[in-house]
Amino acid sequence: MTSQIAQWHAEHGNFSLLLSILDEQVARFRDGESPDYNLMLEVVSYLREFGDCFHHPREDAAFKILAARDPQMQMPINRLLQEHRVVAAAGEELISRLNQVLNDVPVLRTTVEAAAALYLAYYRHHIATEERQILPRARLLLNPEDWDAVARAAPSRQDPLFGNTATRPYPRLAELMAERPSVPGQQESVGS
Repeated sequence: MTSQIAQWHAEHGNFSLLLSILDEQVARFRDGESPDYNLMLEVVSYLREFGDCFHHPREDAAFKILAARDPQMQMPINRLLQEHRVVAAAGEELISRLNQVLNDVPVLRTTVEAAAALYLAYYRHHIATEERQILPRARLLLNPEDWDAVARAAPSRQDPLFGNTATRPYPRLAELMAERPSVPGQQESVGS
């Protein structure tokens, strides 16, 4: 269904924007400055809480259907399913390191920087692969019944950052997003 493909694409755009914000903070490490650790934590928390819990389960369901329809997709899909687990684990590691910093637990800057760089590299590669290889095939091969099954793979939830919600659980990030000029081609998510 085209609307679900459009939704995924919009969410990928939102996730990419957040990864750019995270990358800006990591660049501060390289420049010898202090990053905004709270902002970094909000970015990764959002990606873990919304991306890993609502977006990725739906992708997993679509991937399984797609692999059944096109056996040549099995290997790239297996890689993407594994990347969902790796991205989640890398996100948890980065959250742990950021919480250490915010709780004044001694941690090497290089440890935090490395955890962030690993997370950024995996997540960006993952999104690019899905956009290039998976979304076009899903658009062609999945039928309306398949998309209904995909929608049921995770509970429906309004996007807590990009959706039309009254409360924002990511205050620093919401403030920064409001200050940023809109990115050409950037779309708002409209819930799941």
